[in-house]
Amino acid sequence: MIRIQASTAYGLAFVGSVLLTACSSDSRHSPTALAAKVEIDAAAFSAWSEPVPLGPPINMLGFNDQQATLSKDGLRLYFASGRPDAPGDVNPDLNLWVAHRACAVDSCPWESPVSLGSTVNGSVNDFAPALSRDEHWLFFASPRQPGGFGSSDIWASYRDDTHDDSAWQPPTNLGPGINTTGFQGGPSYFENDEGGGAQLYLNHNPAPVNTGGDIYVSTQAADGSWGDAVPVTELNSVASEQRPSISHDGRTIYFFSNRPGSLSDDIWVATRTDLASPWTAPINLGAPINTEADERHPLIYSHGKTEMLFVARNVATPPAVDLDLFVSTRTRKSDAP
Repeated sequence: MIRIQASTAYGLAFVGSVLLTACSSDSRHSPTALAAKVEIDAAAFSAWSEPVPLGPPINMLGFNDQQATLSKDGLRLYFASGRPDAPGDVNPDLNLWVAHRACAVDSCPWESPVSLGSTVNGSVNDFAPALSRDEHWLFFASPRQPGGFGSSDIWASYRDDTHDDSAWQPPTNLGPGINTTGFQGGPSYFENDEGGGAQLYLNHNPAPVNTGGDIYVSTQAADGSWGDAVPVTELNSVASEQRPSISHDGRTIYFFSNRPGSLSDDIWVATRTDLASPWTAPINLGAPINTEADERHPLIYSHGKTEMLFVARNVATPPAVDLDLFVSTRTRKSDAP
């Protein structure tokens, strides 16, 4: 096992255009309690803006571009893409890429993405990148062998220099506490000063396919090892829950699901009052984030008073799939706590 040193029935209600899905009879999960949370959130932030595509060179016509992850300074964008990584690559797998920019504002364009190279990317699909808080570790999903347990596992690569994207070391499988004979994907690393140890959220499906499964979480021990992943029951349903993303304060989690109340694959959100409390019943984010197209792979990122929500949206006509990366923003109001 890798050791990493840590640096029931559904009730439906509507509040405005936001669908609330109550997954528990607990009063904290009632439509009334959820409505109150929506109102509090609306009072603290502006509405989410209409998502806009990141455009070229991030999005590439005809190839899936998905699962964005940003560095803390907002200057490096990691994502998975099915674009060719070499001339003559006519049937490319998903690989991990990184793009840079000079400043963390919209006026600074993204430079052309660069593949993370053969040390990280294998001859199979490598996808769903996530950075540790200290940015020394890169977590991702892959079905690579040898060393794998299931149809997709969570792997991690280390680098000494957090500003050198050519310095990633060969990835290591996180082991049987997290990985099983089924499918593991969509890792999301969470750690802050309030918590009792780093956590890795992920999608786990006991079946060897990526079209289902639930959200699980593993907690890192003091010796750097990862504990057995356990389901986050309050977030899960009979449908599929995938690719969680946790806000920097640990009180909001986004993921995508096709649970009842979704138009297709939609982005959902849940909150909690503190790190020791359970999550509230998830809420569908509604328009303008969700549309009749598939919205997947959310990433929540904060920069000052601005929050950015990155999603992958299918811009092709179903059943065709062509995922592009989009971003929506909202701003904390000046009088909000």
